[in-house]
Formats: sequence, C-alpha cells, structure tokens
Amino acid sequence: FVVVDLPGKGKGLVAARRIEQGELVLREEPLFIVPQAISESPTALISRLLNNVAPADRDAFMNLSYVHFPEGLEPESHPEEVALAIFQTNAVAAGEGGVGIFPRMARLNHGCSRAFNSIYSWREKEQALFIHALKNIEQGEELLTTYTDTKRTRNERRQWLSQQYGFQCNCAVCSLDDAASKVSDDRLTAISQLYDRFSTWPRGAINGVEAIQIVNEIWKLQELEGYWSARGRLAADATLIAIAHSDASSAKLWAVKAVEWYSYELGADSHLVEEIRPATDRPRKHPAWGTRERLSVG
Repeated sequence: FVVVDLPGKGKGLVAARRIEQGELVLREEPLFIVPQAISESPTALISRLLNNVAPADRDAFMNLSYVHFPEGLEPESHPEEVALAIFQTNAVAAGEGGVGIFPRMARLNHGCSRAFNSIYSWREKEQALFIHALKNIEQGEELLTTYTDTKRTRNERRQWLSQQYGFQCNCAVCSLDDAASKVSDDRLTAISQLYDRFSTWPRGAINGVEAIQIVNEIWKLQELEGYWSARGRLAADATLIAIAHSDASSAKLWAVKAVEWYSYELGADSHLVEEIRPATDRPRKHPAWGTRERLSVG
C-alpha cells in the first residue's frame, strides 16, 4: 500500500497491488503504550513519551490528524496540547496493558458495514498490531477499517463519528440514496437485535437449536448486507454451542467456518485459530462437551 492524499479525507492508504482476502497487510509495533492507570497529567505523560522516540517517529506522530483541540488555544503555541489531541484521536487498544499509538495504522480511514475491508487486531505475544484484508482489495482501492460497531443506522453512525472524530461519514454505505440506506439500516438493526438475542444462550434463555437458528439468520443477513466482520467469533460461538449440546457433526462444520474466518480476520497463525482448530475433527475432546442437554442443533 501507499499513503496518499485523498480529497476531503486527508491522508489514507491505497492498495499498490491486489491484496487477497486474509492477507497480512501490516504488522506494526507501537510507538508507545499508555497504561490504563497513570500518575501524572496526560499532557505531561504524552510529552515525556514522545521525547523518548526517534525524531522521525516523533515527526510521524505529529503529522497525524486530531480533533477536539481546546477552544481558545493556538496549536502553534501549544505543541503539548496538540500532542495530547493527536493521541486521543488516534490511540487504539493494545491488549490489557493500555492503549497505543501506531502511526502507519492510524492512516486507515473509516468505512461502515460492507464499506470497510481491513481488520486490525492486537497480538499480546508479539506486542504488535496486525492488519489483515477482510475482503479482496483491488489495486488503487482505499484500505478502510471501522472505528466503531457499525451495526447501527446511518444517522446513529454519523452522529457518533461526528462527536468522536469530527467528520460526517460519506463511505459507500452512508452515501446510498435514502431508499437503499433504509434497506441497509433495517438489515443492520436486525443483525444487532439477533446478536442481542443470541447472547442469552449462556444463561439458558434460549436453547441450542434456537441459538444456531439465530446464527444462521445473522449469517444470511450479513451476506445480503456484505457485512463480514466478526464471522470468526460467530462461528466459534456456534461451535461451542454444538459441543455443549453433544452435536459433533455440527460442531465440526462450524469449527471449519471459524478457522476459515478467523484466518481471514486475524491470520492463519492467530492463537484463536489454533484454539478452535481441534474442534474440526475432535469436538468430543473439548472440556465443554456435553455440558448442556443433548440436542441436534444444526
């Protein structure tokens, strides 16, 4: 990929060649990580951390965009406040340790629903952020990730993004005409509601058959919407439900899907792939086997 200036969007990442689904796009270590609990002022902390990085890395950081700069202050006269605003705008979760700054990853712009094509994830063992292609990305196409859960209506997404990042989203989904946007909104709302219902299986509000029916409904709506995010997790959850209800054949089928989609989203060498892979042929060995009533869940 290359970093380019994009009209109305600032800088962004564009594919320099075709990128295949599941391909590793970027591995980046953090410039620095800020822990969850700090004992000094945020402004002083960010300034101190920046003083410990190489000049080129500091320049890369200071060239990132920012929002929510304190009113009444001139950026040129308050570089420490600018640095804090940059951090607050661009930091992402870096495991349980805190949040980190990744200057190259920070050039990824946002897309909603089917518009985004890249997924980032933190790997604790490697202490690095990994970005994989969720879909095939053609040469010249912009790489987009998502800044939020976009299973919401266009108005809700735009309002949140405006408040948090200071822009109105005009991605391919948000730019649909009103009729098409309504269809998309209805699908995304239905997916969100189905996820809420699905989450009640652990406490026994629904049984395994109902849970897998919901998974299938979500999967179909995702296909219609082109929204492929978090399919690895969804298939892995379905695998565990089938295992709990002693349905080996269903567990194997869902485990294969989980391996496939986790590999796209997180990389074939992800620890989540390795955790779910044994269920593709040995679901009865899983410790959750038979912990619920025996059912053919589908």
